[in-house]
Parts: sequence; structure tokens; C-alpha cells
Amino acid sequence: MMKKFKVLGVMSGTSLDGIDCAVVEFTKNNGVWSFDFISGKTVPYTNQWYDKLQNAICLSESDLHLLNIEYTYFLGELLNNFVVENHLTDLDFIASHGHTVLHQPEKGITLQIGNLPIIADMLSLPFVCDFRVQDVALGGQGAPLVPIGDRLLFADYDYCLNLGGFSNISFEENKERIAFDICPVNTLLNHFAKKLGNDFDESGNFAALGTINQDLFNKLNNLSFYNQQGPKSLGIEQVNTVYLPLIEKYQLSAQDHLATVTEHIAYQIASVLKKSNSKLLVTGGGAFNQHLINRLKFYVPNTTVVLGSKELIEFKEALIFAFLGVLRVTNTDNVLSSVTGASKNHCSGIIFN
Repeated sequence: MMKKFKVLGVMSGTSLDGIDCAVVEFTKNNGVWSFDFISGKTVPYTNQWYDKLQNAICLSESDLHLLNIEYTYFLGELLNNFVVENHLTDLDFIASHGHTVLHQPEKGITLQIGNLPIIADMLSLPFVCDFRVQDVALGGQGAPLVPIGDRLLFADYDYCLNLGGFSNISFEENKERIAFDICPVNTLLNHFAKKLGNDFDESGNFAALGTINQDLFNKLNNLSFYNQQGPKSLGIEQVNTVYLPLIEKYQLSAQDHLATVTEHIAYQIASVLKKSNSKLLVTGGGAFNQHLINRLKFYVPNTTVVLGSKELIEFKEALIFAFLGVLRVTNTDNVLSSVTGASKNHCSGIIFN
């Protein structure tokens, strides 16, 4: 029996590039899922929203509540405009990640704003959201959630690597899906690119001009996070309290900081790619960083590094959150305990009709 779903998937990542919207049609035929990517758009954040979201971690509980309502109305209006502009009259539902402002799973806390029933009312469409909270309640990290999509939609690859605000990876090991965050990527690189007057280090050109500081490179590689066993995840909290204080102790030019951090990222990703003659799919904004990709290839000469299509690079996470929504509405497990460390596999997400 064939099933089809046309879904708008929505993602806002920690690097604050903007809100990714992806329209995808999913088909299940004889138990196998496939997808057709229909259209996608990234709506950049205004400076005002960028600042609000960047500083949200410092807000009181009551101010966070107000921000959540304000952001949900903002997101609802943005999605309504997207639906109207693209004449999307036949959507089955919207599935949205929201925007993470707090992620401290060890304390049982994760908060994604923009996941309120207001949006279902504004668009008169079912709204599937809040995919992380249930996993944290079950003792999991609440992240990463993309690996179920990697397993069911991208099984041709030995590894699926996303280079966004953080790098994360997923792969099969002993018939279990393993996944975890590796290290910060654009959360660090964008910070130093801004010191050079750019929002990001285009193609890694600044990093390519810099000199690697060996002492800083070694200190970064010796951080305790890299000795921890998975499941494990990173948040902006660690960037602000661990990574940036260490990096900024070194009085280097922004180019040298970028060169050293880029080398660190490539080295840490390579340390995870242990299968020989494997095939690696790379997506996320960092896939456009040619210098970073070149340094990664240097460390893993026996791995075939495949960059996804432009649509996949930019919208894979939004696509997979759309797919998480499909699994939720069909009451199929969409979070894997082998990935998050939760007490069991489960079907997560709230449906607002």
C-alpha cells in the first residue's frame, strides 16, 4: 500500500542563519520511504531578531515566555507568507523544529520557542512540533533527531555529516544507529568572521590565509568533551563557557583563529570516520566551506566525501523535520534511544490541529 504526504518542514539552527522552509513530498511504498524535494527558501533573521535570539539564554523565565509568544506570532506570519507565495493549497501539515534557546539535558531542560498552537490557528493547518522535550523526559539528550531520517532516507551512505552551528554525524554500528555532536562549527567560525566584517568565512578564504597555532590546536583537541562516549550533544552554552574563553586567551589575528579552529574541526571529524573506504554525505552550511572540506579530505584520504546537492546542503534538516512529522502523524517511532540515550525508542512531537 502506498502512502503520500506533502509537508512543509521548518528549521531554525543555532548558527542563526535564518529560518529554513522546505516543501517535501514523502512516499511510502512497500515499506520503503522516498522523497521528492519540491521547493525551499531560507528567510534570514533581521538584526533585531538575531540579537534577541542570541541573547535569549540570559532572559528570566517570564521574559522567555513572552519571547516565545512573540516569536511564535513572527514565525506564523512568516510561514503564512511562504504558503501564500508558493500557492501551497494541498499541504497535509507543517512540521517545525522551533528555535532552541535552552538545551541542558543533564538538568532535564530543553526549550524550543515557536512551538505553540497559535500557528495551527493562524494557518488553519495541523502543526507538528516540540520534538525534543519528550526525549529529555525519557532521560535522553533530546538530540540529535535527524538520524532516523538518515537511516530511512539516506541509507546509501556509510556516514551522514551535518556541518551547521555544530557538526553532527550518524552511522550504523552493530545494527544500531549511532549519532552524536562532534564539535562546534559555524557557531565559532562566524564569531571570528564577524571580527573581519563578514557574517561568515565564505569558502573558508580567511582561514586559508591564516596560520595554525599549534598550541591552541592541541589544547582544543584535549578538551574533555572529545573523550566522552556518546550519546553526547553540544549547545551554545559550551561555546560561550568553554570554547571561546580558551580560543580568545590566544592573542591571534582573526585569520589565525579561523585557520586553527577550521583545522580543529577537520581533525575532530576525521577522528570519528573509522570505517575504511567509506562514503560520507556532507550537508549543512559548512559544506560550502571549501577550505574546511579540503582539510577534512586531507585527514581522510580513503573516504569518498560527497557534497549533497545545493537543496540538500541547505535544507536537509528542514526536510528531515518534515519527515519526523510524517512519522509522528503515522504513530511511528521517530527518535532512537541508541542515538539520544533515552530509555526507549519513541514517537515524539505534539500535534496541534
